[in-house]
Amino acid sequence: AEALQHAQRRAGTGADRIEWLVCDITEFEPSRCYALWHDRAALHFLTENNDRQRYLAVLKKAIAPGGHVVLATFAPDGPSRCSGLDIVQYDGVKISSLLGNEFALLQQCMETHHTPAGNCQQFAYFHFKRQSQEN
Repeated sequence: AEALQHAQRRAGTGADRIEWLVCDITEFEPSRCYALWHDRAALHFLTENNDRQRYLAVLKKAIAPGGHVVLATFAPDGPSRCSGLDIVQYDGVKISSLLGNEFALLQQCMETHHTPAGNCQQFAYFHFKRQSQEN
């Protein structure tokens, strides 16, 4: 909630055009379908299979056919922990397997993220498209 308040202030007068939500993503109940899902750093913190399956169930409810999903996770050669918490590392094969055939991987890229402490962490970015009902 605190981070969203900061983002709202930065958005200025445009903040009222944005639907701001604070919740546990594994318990989110979307009231509509979205064209874009962007996850910068949540999925890789879901270390339990049950939590990942609930995340996927929410994702499938929230993204319309033809919608896009952009995920950023720690790469296989990245850290195994972040902020004192265990994480799950992903590459294209592993994350595609997790999302399943409903989502086509369109693009992936790697990035070396430089932390404020001066450390380097390997990130992986993935762009998926949800297949239409006919596919």
